[in-house]
Amino acid sequence: MKNIGIIGSTGSIGTQTLEVIRELSGQKPDSFRVSALACGNSVETMAAQAREFGVKLLCTATKEGAEKVRELLKDMKPTVLYGPEGLRELAAGDMDMLVTAIVGMAGIEPTLEAIKKGTDIALANKETLVAAGELVMSEAKARGVSILPVDSEHSAVFQCLRCVKRRQLSKIILTCSGGPFRTYPAEKLSEVTPEMALGHPTWNMGGKITIDSATLMNKGLEVIEAARLYSTGFDDIEVTIHPQSIVHSMIKMRDGAVIAQLGCPSMKLPIQYALTYPDRYFCNVPDLDFQKGLSLTFEQPDRSKFPCLDLAISAGREGGSMPACMNAANEKAVRLFLDGKAKFTDIPKIVEKAMNLHKKIKKPTAEEILAVSYETYETAEL
Repeated sequence: MKNIGIIGSTGSIGTQTLEVIRELSGQKPDSFRVSALACGNSVETMAAQAREFGVKLLCTATKEGAEKVRELLKDMKPTVLYGPEGLRELAAGDMDMLVTAIVGMAGIEPTLEAIKKGTDIALANKETLVAAGELVMSEAKARGVSILPVDSEHSAVFQCLRCVKRRQLSKIILTCSGGPFRTYPAEKLSEVTPEMALGHPTWNMGGKITIDSATLMNKGLEVIEAARLYSTGFDDIEVTIHPQSIVHSMIKMRDGAVIAQLGCPSMKLPIQYALTYPDRYFCNVPDLDFQKGLSLTFEQPDRSKFPCLDLAISAGREGGSMPACMNAANEKAVRLFLDGKAKFTDIPKIVEKAMNLHKKIKKPTAEEILAVSYETYETAEL
């Protein structure tokens, strides 16, 4: 039996992870056990999850939330932690795999705690590899910990790479839907509202990642992740727009052959593959029906219209503490946009300003990465 912990259990990835485990239990009874759950403020939802799966190690964002969970589950007598310290303690618990579905910088510390404990990571938190990728991958390698990507693009690359020898790889090609404003006039982007930006054309995701997809920042973050995950140079990673979101990513070989992973746009597929790797089981998502015809188109991203893509890649190339600064500034900019305090077109401006002001640390420690992240978040502005 594999013991699974989930931080961010009430969000999009967290709830889908539990759905996958629920469905897998019908195929492989007693193969998975949910041993820990953590949420932000959706305490009633997490309490219901804990009751369904019999989970007794829990964590919430606040002391008040923890007290409410204890009251809701008083018959189960769970251990309920709270805050960043509680999240670190939960991540250091006994489990075989930690699904890091939490959003933002808050995912860095618990991921490192789990790695130090020797726990495998199903990684859905982009910020961990973006801000602290070199440190995280070094720790994972030293402790024999597997980092299994949950992002559809990185899962696709991971699956494609299993078919070849690494020395044969020429390029990684990350696909991108283009977001809701792919064909939107550039001069009207300043009029985009949060409601408009939250309407992704193909994927059902949380608010932060949906806005990042609209600005193409999400793809820039994924370029940095790919460089860290697969020890690949930035010149060997390409981004191509693929509106249908059927080809999840590709790899190009030295002889020019291209290997791609295709599937319906559902996060359940990469989640399940991370949980069951290296095995595969039936997944309750629609099959691609080639008999009905399938149109696949590709185009280059408009980098002048969506400057966040190159801002992220530039931060990744510079390395050190710059990715942490860039990531935190973007997190703040998205928050300001969602709160109606900044325009959609202000997001790259806020990020670029923060990066220009930042004094890079060449080889930051975990503490320095977090300090840069929190300081940048507090100070980033137009």
